[in-house]
Amino acid sequence: MKKMFLFLSLLLSAGMIMAQNAYQFKVVKENAVTSVKNQSSTGTCWSFSGVAFLESELLRMGKGTFDLSEMYIVRRNYEDKALKHARLHGNLNFAPGGSFADVIETLDAYGVMPDEAYHGLHYGSETHNHGELDKILKSYMDGVIGARTLSPVWNKGIAGILDSYLGEVPEKFQYNGKEYTPHSFAAELGLKQEDYISLTSFTHHPFYKPFAIEVPDNWRWALSYNLPVDELMEVMEQAVMKGYTIAWASDVSEAGFSRDGIAIVPDEEAPENAGSDQSRWLGLSSRERDAEIRTRIGKEILSEKEITQEMRQTSFDNYATTDDHGMQIYGIAEDQNGNRFFMVKNSWGETGPYDGFWYASFPFVSYKTLSIVLHKDALPASIAKKLGL
Repeated sequence: MKKMFLFLSLLLSAGMIMAQNAYQFKVVKENAVTSVKNQSSTGTCWSFSGVAFLESELLRMGKGTFDLSEMYIVRRNYEDKALKHARLHGNLNFAPGGSFADVIETLDAYGVMPDEAYHGLHYGSETHNHGELDKILKSYMDGVIGARTLSPVWNKGIAGILDSYLGEVPEKFQYNGKEYTPHSFAAELGLKQEDYISLTSFTHHPFYKPFAIEVPDNWRWALSYNLPVDELMEVMEQAVMKGYTIAWASDVSEAGFSRDGIAIVPDEEAPENAGSDQSRWLGLSSRERDAEIRTRIGKEILSEKEITQEMRQTSFDNYATTDDHGMQIYGIAEDQNGNRFFMVKNSWGETGPYDGFWYASFPFVSYKTLSIVLHKDALPASIAKKLGL
């Protein structure tokens, strides 16, 4: 009886798991990634996803598996951001957020370090927690700007705060029995900022020209080349199929971005999405619909919207699409109905039903992508020509 009860329990558990996740994915193409990391209580997804992208680049280039330091890049960028904030008399977003440019466009200037040489955990914690650090840095810069006259030593205060919390940056370090600087380490790994390109898709700037995306975290005013959304999606799909991964900046505040590992754009007007009580569904407010959508994603397969260039632009212009989170796209999968999804590596630890990985539908990626970064060699020749590359 005990064995039979155990067998029935296992069957029931399996049934419950299937009921909780209606999607059945088949991998079409999967490129190599390193282990899932956890940004914990920090606003540094841009560094975690950008570094994850670089680690996959090293795997693609046959360099091996590396665990690079996210906090070394965070440290360098905080100093740069403070300097620019001061030069602009405080008229710059001074916050934990950033962009992929903070990882890629600093490669030549600052190089990279392995995580073992710079953990960035100098404040008695085993996990990253920047709540106190961020407040202190912001208060310090408010004081600097508020003084209305810069002293010649103000930037030493920023460096001292960062040294205290993240640790002093070593001029040299040992790795696998060899001595490096951050620059020599990056050079040996073959990581160069000129090899990478940022792309986006909006109509308030000309297509095939670069512009600085107007989001607060793009404090470097880094440029992204502008493509029609269909061509942006073509680049992403072909890149993955050719063996490349992508650094992906997106909006995860959407009701369709589920903490259960699925990201879709539900079509709220579709009758099949209304369930059996369609009249009640149609009478719900947008907030109530979002709440109900969140409870259903993953538990059933919902119809999705068809995304247009105009929809993307409207959503960006009215603040419905915001620059929320950076992740890494590394593969393509299909559900049981043949719908395609990008496979995504997140930086929230090994959480959810896919242990820290997500499946983002093509409509979601088409609708909610702010920008991407990838190797220039991943561009289709026809699109590279249009960009003048």
